[in-house]
Amino acid sequence: MAQPPPPASLRLGVNIDHVATIRNARGGAHPDPVRAAALAAAAGADGITAHLREDRRHISDGDIDRLRHGIALPLNLEMAATPEMLEIALRHRPHACCLVPEKREERTTEGGLNAAGQQGVLKPFIAKLTAAGIRVSLFIEPTAAQIEAARVLGAPVVELHTGRYCEVAGDTRESELARLQAAAALAAELGLECHAGHGLSFETVGPVAAIPTIAELNIGHFLIGEAIFTGLEAAIGRMRALMAAAR
Repeated sequence: MAQPPPPASLRLGVNIDHVATIRNARGGAHPDPVRAAALAAAAGADGITAHLREDRRHISDGDIDRLRHGIALPLNLEMAATPEMLEIALRHRPHACCLVPEKREERTTEGGLNAAGQQGVLKPFIAKLTAAGIRVSLFIEPTAAQIEAARVLGAPVVELHTGRYCEVAGDTRESELARLQAAAALAAELGLECHAGHGLSFETVGPVAAIPTIAELNIGHFLIGEAIFTGLEAAIGRMRALMAAAR
């Protein structure tokens, strides 16, 4: 299969989940994740990501409806591969859906989706989303088995889990970066668009942004946390500058 050309520029998707987390800690309507999405757009984000969890711990169904109709940027809906989430995605028709593993007891997404081990469940799920005109990505570990499974399943996009790379240091971090580089190269070889995300910060983003076959980074928790100190537009502006410098 012919390899797609390297992306001309690196896109930034901003995850606004944790604005909703702060809102939900007290109840009410403030701070509003849709307002955060508008600020992210003004600061140069290329897309908005929101994870609608089974337990609705941050983003709500109403947030998805308002994001879908209230912002001009593409909406990437992160969700588990469940019948409830499929019905919601088909009703709202976001630009993209990123399928992620989900456990009620976890604080945040822990590791990538086992695409290689769930093909019977995922293949019809992906087919229904694709038939509805929704671009499907799979949030996976940076391994050959998972990337090859994504291709077999018909998902046009993979998002590489960068959590371990961000959590370790020294030679171990270099080894994890090499895994990401090899995975991104394989994705391109198989004709898949490659994204990356989870745990990226000002410190860790540069080497990942420098991987030439990665087309998009999705970053949320760090940017929302940094916004407490500098404002969301400034945090996004600095992240974009670091991404551009790496390319």
